[in-house]
Amino acid sequence: MPRRCIGSSEGFHVNTRKLALTAAAAVALTAAFAGSASAQSRDQIRAVGSSTVFPFTTAVAEAFGKGGKFKTPVVESTGTGGGLKLFCAGVGPGHPDIANASRRIKKSEVEQCAANGVTQITELKIGFDGIALAYSKKAPEVALGTEVLWKALAKEVPVNGKMVANPYKKWSDIDPKLPANEIEVLGPPPTSGTRDSFNELVMLEGCKKVAEVKALVADEKAREKACMAVREDGGYIEAGENDNLIVQKLTANPSAFGVFGYSYLDQNRDKLQAAKMDGVTLTAENVASGKYEVARALYVYVKNAHVGVIPGIREFIAEYTSERAMGDEGYLADKGLIPEPKDVRESARVSAVNLTPLQL
Repeated sequence: MPRRCIGSSEGFHVNTRKLALTAAAAVALTAAFAGSASAQSRDQIRAVGSSTVFPFTTAVAEAFGKGGKFKTPVVESTGTGGGLKLFCAGVGPGHPDIANASRRIKKSEVEQCAANGVTQITELKIGFDGIALAYSKKAPEVALGTEVLWKALAKEVPVNGKMVANPYKKWSDIDPKLPANEIEVLGPPPTSGTRDSFNELVMLEGCKKVAEVKALVADEKAREKACMAVREDGGYIEAGENDNLIVQKLTANPSAFGVFGYSYLDQNRDKLQAAKMDGVTLTAENVASGKYEVARALYVYVKNAHVGVIPGIREFIAEYTSERAMGDEGYLADKGLIPEPKDVRESARVSAVNLTPLQL
C-alpha cells in the first residue's frame, strides 16, 4: 500500500485540527486556572438583597470585621427579589454567598437555585419587622386601616356595581374625616420583599373587607390579582430600594406617606411618625405580640456550597446569631430589629450554625 507523505495536504489538515484542539484545551485550562485564582482572591463575604435587612446585616458585618480575623463583608442593597435572583444564579466566586430577604424565599426561587446548582441553602430567621405607613411629624396624627389604604391605592375599586379605575384623588374622597390632601404614597417597587408583604398584608386583607369586590369578581385567583393591583396614576409612587430616600421625601412633603420597615421609622423618630393601623400603634411590643397585624419575619439565606471556600462564612453566621447581635438587648435591637423569643432564637442559631439545609 502506498505510504502517506507527512507533507501531504491531508496530513497538513490533520495536524491543523490537532493544533486547534490543543489550543482550545489550553484556553480551557487557562480559564480553569483563572477561575481558581478568582476563588482564592475573593476573601470577603458578599451579601445582597433586602433594603430592610440591609442595616442589620451591615451592622453584623461591621462587628464581624472589627474582630480582625476576617475582612468586613461587602453588603449590597438590591431588594429581596433582585438579591435572590443574584444569589440563585450559580455557585462560585462570581455569585453572592448570602441573600437578605424581607419575606421568605419562594418555591419558584428555590427551584431556580437548584436549576443553577445551588442545591443546599441554609435559612436563618433573624427576627420580625412591622411595616410602617410613615409621615412627617409636622403633620397632625392620623389613623388609617387596611380597607381605607386599599381603596386609596388599588388600581380598580367598586363604584355603582362595577369595578372601575380608582377615582379617589384625595383621602377625604374615601372618608370625609380624613385630611383633604392628595393621595400620595411613596413605596417600594415590585422587586422588593416589603412590597410583597405590603400587597399581602395590606392590599389583600383590605380588599377582603370590601364585600362588593367578592360579588363583582367571582373567580378567587382573578379577585386576588385585582386586590393586589396597585394604581399607576401617581397615587402610589415607586421610590426604588432606597428607604432613606423615602425618609427624605416625607420630611420635605408633610402630606405624603411612605411605606417601609419599622427600623427606618425607629431611626428617624425625630422626623417621622407612623399612622395607627386599624387602631393599633406600630411599636416593637405590638409587633412581637401580634397586635400590629402588618408585620412579617425577616430572613438571611446562606449558600452552603460556599462555606469553607469563601473565608469566614460559618463565623459570620455565628456572629449574626449571637445574643450580643440578635438578643433582646443586642445591637440589632438598637437598629430596630424586633427579636424573636429566646428559645426560638436558640433553635434558629443551632440550625444556622449547623448549616441545616432548607426544606420548604
